[in-house]
Amino acid sequence: MKTYLFAPLAALAAGTAMLAIATPAAADHHAEAAAPTLEEVLAHERRDGDRARDQYRNPAETLEFFGVEPTMTVAEYGPGGAWYTRVLAPWLMPQGKYIAFNADSDSQSYRNRAQEARAKGWTESFTAALADGMGVEPAEVTAFEIDEMPEGVAGTVDRVLIFRSMHGLNIGNQADAVLKAARVMLKDDGMVGVVQHRAPDGASYDDYGVIQRGYMRTQDVVAIFEANGFELVSSSEVNANPKDPANWENGVWTLPPVLATGANDPRRNEYLGIGESDRMTLLFRKAD
Repeated sequence: MKTYLFAPLAALAAGTAMLAIATPAAADHHAEAAAPTLEEVLAHERRDGDRARDQYRNPAETLEFFGVEPTMTVAEYGPGGAWYTRVLAPWLMPQGKYIAFNADSDSQSYRNRAQEARAKGWTESFTAALADGMGVEPAEVTAFEIDEMPEGVAGTVDRVLIFRSMHGLNIGNQADAVLKAARVMLKDDGMVGVVQHRAPDGASYDDYGVIQRGYMRTQDVVAIFEANGFELVSSSEVNANPKDPANWENGVWTLPPVLATGANDPRRNEYLGIGESDRMTLLFRKAD
């Protein structure tokens, strides 16, 4: 698995405290009395470091568009730094089920042994951090690579969610494998929700498909899903940002939160004023 999909182990450890839930009923985490509302989850102190991004990521509106309910089984692809995990896990685990999954780490290449070790240790480190943060046993956390899907997962998932990862899957030739696994996981009426950095209208594939800019054309995302047995149900502009021209020489990473060009870039205030990227928000279901 490539590093853009994961937080380093130290970051996962640091995030453990942020995953903690303030409830004395953590041991009986499926007790309905302990179940927080989404509004309570979003307002919790564990998200104090995350909340500034809500204006760009719109978690409540996005999850509403995807039709996510707290009693559902929801699988998040590539949790990375766990920004959405800190929303989904505390909201879902008391009444439903939260699953994390990633691509097959053995199918990837790595820059060095440290990167490889982080990628191949993701399942264990993520499971430990989430279990500790949620006050549950590691056995109660489901996290896996797609080639190691546990028995009993197939056909049980209501929603698969893929946040800002389609460009990495596309350029790494992993999209087909991940979407095939998603189709296996989903119930017959299950759906896939996607948020992805969006290329400008009329953009060429040579500029936004062959070259890795982080942005993708909407028609290319739809085509990848159609090739893997899905059809588009609906789209939303909830995560649109018309301030973003999406044509940066250094790609989407020019903008917050990465700000890849550094503190001395004279245009830094411009990037901050734009905020995070323009994004498509799409909902797919299994095609007949």
